[in-house]
This record gives sequence, C-alpha cells and structure tokens, in this order.
Amino acid sequence: MTTSTKNIPITVFTGFLGAGKTTLILSLLPRLPKDYKVVLLKNEFGDIEVDSQLTKQSSLAAVSEILNGCMCCVLVGQMKTALLEIREKFRPDRIFIECSGSAFPATLAFQIRELERETNDDLKLDAIITVIDAENFAGYEDTSPTARMQASYTDLILINKWEHASERHLDILIDHLNTLNDTTPKVKCQEKDGVDPSVVMGIDSKLFQNPEERPTDAPHHDEVETVTICQGGQVDHVHHGGCNDGHCGRNHGNDLERPAADASLPLSQECLMESLKMLSKETVWRVKGFVRLESGYHILNWAFGRYELIPTEAVPEDIDRVKLTVMGERGEVKRAARKMAEKLAADVAQ
Repeated sequence: MTTSTKNIPITVFTGFLGAGKTTLILSLLPRLPKDYKVVLLKNEFGDIEVDSQLTKQSSLAAVSEILNGCMCCVLVGQMKTALLEIREKFRPDRIFIECSGSAFPATLAFQIRELERETNDDLKLDAIITVIDAENFAGYEDTSPTARMQASYTDLILINKWEHASERHLDILIDHLNTLNDTTPKVKCQEKDGVDPSVVMGIDSKLFQNPEERPTDAPHHDEVETVTICQGGQVDHVHHGGCNDGHCGRNHGNDLERPAADASLPLSQECLMESLKMLSKETVWRVKGFVRLESGYHILNWAFGRYELIPTEAVPEDIDRVKLTVMGERGEVKRAARKMAEKLAADVAQ
C-alpha cells in the first residue's frame, strides 16, 4: 500500500447510477494508514453537491467536484485540469476518481494515459474499478449500453448489494458478467465494509497503454436524463389524491389553483415517503438531494426503490425546503419528476 515518490496512482471507480460507489470509497478510507493522503475527484449529474457533503466529513485530504455533465465526453478537459490542480496543490498518495453513472471507462482510461505521457508518469492509472448493483444490473443493463461497457472495460468488477438478491439471481448475474468479461476478477463486497484496500489498489492496469487504442465505440450520453425538483413556486395545481398532510399545503377537496405551500415550512417524512412510493425503478433510477424535514435537514439518497435519509448540517445556501436531482430514462423521468414535485408542493426546474 506504500506509494513510490515517482508517481501518484489514480484509481477510477465506475458503475451505473446507485451502484454504491460513494459508500464503497468511504468504506476504504478507515482501513488506510493514518498518514496516507487520498484526494477524491467526483463527477456528479446535476448541480447539487450531495455526496461531497458526506465525503467532506471523512478522512479524505480533499474533495474536488465536476458538476453538470460527464467528464468522459462534454467535460473532458475539466478532468485533466482538475487532476493537474490536485497534483500541484495536495501531492496526495493516491487520487480516487468517482465517475458519473454514465461515464464510459475506456474514454477515461485513455485520457489518463495521455496525462501519464505528459507528466512522465507522475500521474499514473492504477486501475479502473467497476461497481455492479447485483440486485438491479439486469434491469438497467437493458436500458444502458454504458452499463455493459462499464462491465467490459475494467480491471476489476466489484459485486455490490448482492445480499438483497437470491442465490439463483446471483449465479445468473455472475454467468452474465462472464459473458461480457470473462477475464476480469469479480469480487463480492461485504455490505458496508466494502472490500480490503489491497483488492482495489496496486493493480497497475494494462488497459489502453497503446496510444493507438483510442476508443471509438463510446455510447451516446443521452441515455440518462436529469430533472431538478426545488422549492414550490407561485401557483400550485391541486388534485385529488394528494398527500394527506398539513405541511404539504394541499387542498384535497377540489382541483383549484392556490398559492404553493409555504417554503418556510418543513416537509413531513410521511409526505416524502409517499412521493417516493410513486416512483417506478423501471424508469427512475436515482433521486438524490436535500430535504428539510421536521427533524432538520437530511440528504436523501434513493436508488431503485431503496433509500436512506442522512441527517446533515452542511447544506448549500440555495436550498431551503427541498432540492432534488431525479435521474432516469430519457423521455420518462420528467413525467415522474412532475408527479413527485406535485406531491411535495414543489417545482420542476426548467
């Protein structure tokens, strides 16, 4: 686990939305030597710094973020700039890169290989790690060509959330992963404990060492659409069947227009849970952001029907009552977000 002064190894974590990349990274940190300095470069969908609020409370030396796009395509130059800045400012023992859910790993690997040559191996790719959501991979792989490529262009596949799947389901998954990539090791994560750092560090990747291997088959990155839900606006369309909750500010007796719920009032957890139950994991894959409940501010992390609410005091200034990024199938997620926003007496940002 020691690092040569010759280079700064880079470990890239890919995986579809909600696969558990952030949780896995955070589980590695307590198992590293106390003087081992790690900087995390995160790429987020949308403009809400959600996971960084968690990672900033960890033992990471620093967290750098690239928002509103994918750094393997439209934000390609930002990744290079961020890595060079991290090298100069922190000189860490290692850099972790956590990609967005639709990042194409081959493109990222090729970009880092170019940096290796430009920095004389001062920055060096150690591994591309792909995290698989065992419970939901078969579903989202049907929709996402990127998910299949993430399982194909990698040095190691970590099978996460397998404890939620049956033994037969897990056997079928591993057989299928072997058809996509039969040479790459596949390791099961141990729930919240993740994996031992020695499993993911010191791999010395051989992917895309040849400059002639520039990837040309990257998928289009329009397979994931993001929609932002935020505080209620001036007018609220009220319908039957809304949340039966005084904090929602809804009139359940008619279909009249009325002023939106007072943004100074918190949401009730009951109202939030009812809005999440409306979502179909077939078309909505991830919801993350901040909500102000009666018990205080929380980070909401919802993926494929499972969720957690994490109390937090670190809240961006532009968030009062609710700000969520909803991610899912293009053409479908906006309709789902509108229904969720209506339940929360909030708006869908245009």
